[in-house]
Amino acid sequence: MTNVTHIAPRDKAEILAQALPYIRKFHGKTMVIKYGGNAMTDPALQAAFAEDVVLLKLVGINPVVVHGGGPQIETALKRLGKKGEFIQGMRVTDAETMEVVEWVLAGEVQQDIVGLINHAGGKAVGLTGRDGGMIRAQKLKMLDSADASKEHDVGQVGDIISIDPGVVKALQDDAFIPVISPIGFGENNESYNINADVVAARLATVLKAEKLMMLTNISGVLNKAGELLTDLTARQIDGLFADGTLSGGMLPKIAGALDAAKSGVNSVHIIDGRVPHVLLLEILTDQAFGTMIRSH
Repeated sequence: MTNVTHIAPRDKAEILAQALPYIRKFHGKTMVIKYGGNAMTDPALQAAFAEDVVLLKLVGINPVVVHGGGPQIETALKRLGKKGEFIQGMRVTDAETMEVVEWVLAGEVQQDIVGLINHAGGKAVGLTGRDGGMIRAQKLKMLDSADASKEHDVGQVGDIISIDPGVVKALQDDAFIPVISPIGFGENNESYNINADVVAARLATVLKAEKLMMLTNISGVLNKAGELLTDLTARQIDGLFADGTLSGGMLPKIAGALDAAKSGVNSVHIIDGRVPHVLLLEILTDQAFGTMIRSH
């Protein structure tokens, strides 16, 4: 818990009062939060994240958490003597790797997040895409970014066919906070590893979320000079893809964010998860953090 004993009571009251317009504006709205990076591994940032999520729920905002777990999966694979492989930002997932992904994401990582939120006073429930038939998927056909005639086989990596948000809405209506692992299922009941950024973006669209917020390990989208780009349009993003500014793990993140913005999510933000209480700063103050992505 952040120490605020140095702040005078009158100043604390003023800070709370300034949050009131934002609480009123977003009351009853859904916020989808992609949780990843340092915010998932630093104990102080973990606690701050959990407190933010619980406070949002208590003031009438509906947070939905979608988490990744790349570093944890990598650690588990190393213990088994396997080395992770990536193609165009996507983890190559053979059958053995898929087993590891499931028990790390739906077990270790998800239950840590659920525990943190519950410890902070919330009521979190862990889900995967299998629960309630939420995320139907098929094998991802990954075309080479430089040669569209070439296709990469990335194993059990999934492409979302559809999302049924029924179980998420039922939990929201019952005062619970959904925490979702990005695992889908196919027509033969096979499991698929789906990029968490992609799941968060599609879920935000289906839920008609007010905001999609993606926590990262950087201050936002940076240009080639390392400067923060605070506001990006679809046309500008196309230019950043073309000149190589955006690559690797940022590719699915930005593509998903742009799709969400084009599909009706009111605002999409890529924000710095290394900043304590960044969710509250982004949602309940007039201070902008990171990069906002617009469809036009």
